[in-house]
Amino acid sequence: MSQHGHGHGHGHGHGHADPQVQAEILDLDAEVVAEHTASIVDWLPVPAARQVVDLGSGTGAGTFALLSRFPEAHVTAVDASVEHLRRLRTRAGELGLADRVHAVVADLDSDWPDLGTPDLMWASASLHHMADPARALRQAHDVLAPGGLLAVVEVSGMPRFLPDHLPESRLEDHRHDERLPHRGADWGAKLIEAGFTVEGERTVTVHLEQSAAVERYAEMVLRHVLDPETLGRVLRRDDLSLRSDRIVWAARK
Repeated sequence: MSQHGHGHGHGHGHGHADPQVQAEILDLDAEVVAEHTASIVDWLPVPAARQVVDLGSGTGAGTFALLSRFPEAHVTAVDASVEHLRRLRTRAGELGLADRVHAVVADLDSDWPDLGTPDLMWASASLHHMADPARALRQAHDVLAPGGLLAVVEVSGMPRFLPDHLPESRLEDHRHDERLPHRGADWGAKLIEAGFTVEGERTVTVHLEQSAAVERYAEMVLRHVLDPETLGRVLRRDDLSLRSDRIVWAARK
C-alpha cells in the first residue's frame, strides 16, 4: 500500500483511506458509467487483442469491459490494493471469467513485475496517482509489443453532483488533493515524451440523472466535504445528478 492508502497505480478512489470505502466507490463508479466505459473501449483503434494489461485496475471496471470487447483476450490486472484485487477475482468467478484474468499485486511506482508482452495496455484514472508517471509511461512503452497500444483515461476533475446554483456546490471545487500533483496533467505531451505516437484523443461527457446508485455515489463522496446536517439536506433533494468528463488518449508504440 502506498502513502495514499490505496496504492500507486490505481485510481478513482477520491482520496479516501479506507480500502473498503474506496472499493465501494470504484464499484459504484463502474456500475453507473458502464456504458461510457464500454464506448471508450469500442473506440480504441484495436481490431483484436489477446494479451492485455490493466494498469491500476481497481476493482475491475476496465478489466471486465476489455474482456467483453475482446473475447480472445486474457487480462493481467495490476493494482497495489489486495482488497480491490480480491473483489476483482470474486467478480471474475461470478461471471465465469476466472480463467481469463490474472491478478497481480504490485506498486507501479516500484519495480514492475513481469507483465509479458501485451498488445494492449489500459490505464484508467491511475497515472495521476503515481509518484513518477513519466517513468511509468516509459516502462509501459518498453513492455508493450511492437505496434501495441496504450489507452489512457483520466477524469478532468472530481465528479459533481449538486446543481451549480447551490452554495454547497462550490465545495465540490475545493477538493484539490496536494498528494496528487499530476491530476490534470497534459497526458498527450507526456505520452509523446515517453516515445508514443498519439493516434487519437476524445472527451467523454458523463451526465447521469438521479438514481439510487447516483444518490449512493453522491453520499459517499460528499460526506467528506459536507457536515452531516448539510449532507442530509442535500441528499433529500430530487435534482442530484452525476457530471464528469473523461478524457481518453490512444497511444501507439
